[in-house]
Amino acid sequence: MMAFLAVGKAKPTICVLGLVLALFVLASCKSVRLSELETARAVSPGTCVVVGFLGGMDAWNDASKGVRGLALALRDRDGGVYAETFENRRIPLAVAFVDRALDANHDGEIDADEAGRVRLVVYGQSLGGWAAVEFARMLAARLIPIEFLLQIDSVGFYDDEVPANVRQAANFYQDDGWIIAGENPIRASDPSQTQVIGNWKFAYDQPPGSAIYIGDLPWWKRVFRVAHARMDRDPRVWATASGLIRQACELSASGQTNS
Repeated sequence: MMAFLAVGKAKPTICVLGLVLALFVLASCKSVRLSELETARAVSPGTCVVVGFLGGMDAWNDASKGVRGLALALRDRDGGVYAETFENRRIPLAVAFVDRALDANHDGEIDADEAGRVRLVVYGQSLGGWAAVEFARMLAARLIPIEFLLQIDSVGFYDDEVPANVRQAANFYQDDGWIIAGENPIRASDPSQTQVIGNWKFAYDQPPGSAIYIGDLPWWKRVFRVAHARMDRDPRVWATASGLIRQACELSASGQTNS
């Protein structure tokens, strides 16, 4: 769980909060729209739809970030795999995207048959890990199952408990950061419905993690978020994530689905 410390008098604190809110509003003006997504409406039965959430204030289409890079690598329309990414603050839009992908009869409602026709995989990094869990909770309220959920150095509140609509979940984290460390461990809200297949630690205080180059990043990331920044650029992280997601999509295609 992430904590925020407010220091000083109320007026400066209010100014800081106002600045943060303004930045979020400005960033939202440039954020992803449904019209910019490549996934077709009402995708074919058995399709694997992958939803990724980026961290911090990262743009939804920033291919230099691990979340977006993985989505682009996963896309395989001929193989029945669609992948889209969203900012962590655009969870409702991601829900609207899933509704659009599931709604086979275009009536604006998702019935039980439609909810199970597409295999859904969700992942997120940093604040995107928190967003992935919140997204899963919103889909749980709509009785939409998720095949696999992956959190990568997840940062946020109440992101340690995976809802029961998720069939399998996994967690990657680091604890070398002196300000930011990933959530660990994650657990299932209902172990009879969700299998947590692992909480895997990645180290950044020794090679090869400590050798990952971050010299081109802003100074505050190099000072306050060293391990967190290196994890986003760690090829081991994204290769492992790719393997788990591809496996989840293949298991879905073979008929081993969440029910």
